[in-house]
Amino acid sequence: MPAGMRVGVLTGGGDCPGLNAVIRAVTRKGISVHRHEILGFRSGWLGPVEGLTTPLTLDAVEEILNRGGTILGSSRTNPYKIDDGIAKLKATLAEHRVDALIAIGGEDTLGVAEQLTHEGVPVVGVPKTIDNDLDATDYTFGFDTAVHIATEAIDRLRTTAESHHRALVVEVMGRHAGWIALHSGLAGGANVILVPEKQFSVDQVCDWVQQRFERQYAPIIVVAEGAIPEGGKELLLTGERDAFGHVRLGGVGTWLAEEISRRTGKESRAVVLGHVQRGGTPTAYDRVLATRFGLHAIDAVTEGDFGKMVALRGTDIVRVPLHEATASLKTVPLERYAEAEVLFG
Repeated sequence: MPAGMRVGVLTGGGDCPGLNAVIRAVTRKGISVHRHEILGFRSGWLGPVEGLTTPLTLDAVEEILNRGGTILGSSRTNPYKIDDGIAKLKATLAEHRVDALIAIGGEDTLGVAEQLTHEGVPVVGVPKTIDNDLDATDYTFGFDTAVHIATEAIDRLRTTAESHHRALVVEVMGRHAGWIALHSGLAGGANVILVPEKQFSVDQVCDWVQQRFERQYAPIIVVAEGAIPEGGKELLLTGERDAFGHVRLGGVGTWLAEEISRRTGKESRAVVLGHVQRGGTPTAYDRVLATRFGLHAIDAVTEGDFGKMVALRGTDIVRVPLHEATASLKTVPLERYAEAEVLFG
């Protein structure tokens, strides 16, 4: 592909730290090295559907590396669920003379990107999710920051749990993947870690809690929002589904704390970290990874290597077909979870 292209950029799905680092890298290398013009689309896929644009200049990205969230805004819009959504999207791209798109997002955002490649839209994907559940990449940016925030919360909660001799249940995000729970639980020295990949026994959890109290210590239980008790089902905050068919998970932490109190007679409290895991400044690791993704994404666009996603393999950034990244979720292998189980109780 020749230099001097007009490249559109959007950020879709849930926000996370590191998005601005990608936008900065794409813009700086795109303009300074490849002589492209960079156009931002606001509010995720809603931007190209409704023509919501903002120019991305060198000045526009000058002070955004350490900022959380995204200067472009985001949404969970699915253009395939909007009447004439794809036709409107294509019309917007034509109107603004956009030669290619860089879509930054998780499974839903990149799922749309993958579909659009079959519609003739030139797209390159960048993997983003705090859940770390995108296949074909070792890590996604945003995950390290979320784990860091959750670990710090566990450290802080431990001191108050010990002071009051109570069990604390910490509910973390992750939807159907337990990566945040596993990593933050291990880093924070949690006494029990519960993930969606393996149903848990409430009786066993209570046994571990009792063991901890018998040793004169207060237990910390880390539970992923999608964790399921044996013979039970996911707990939902609401039965409503978003444009991609997802329900809002949550409530397992509060339910489990109540069960622990009822079955053991010990005081128990639940703390739901929620969106605090998404916010704030990105860690150094996420800034570096996001920047590298952005640099390689604009190179892929320049070379016309569309229908691909930039991915981390070991320490290298590679390109993989979008369908490899979105075909299935990357969940915690049971052998990885077994490593942590020896530390429970």
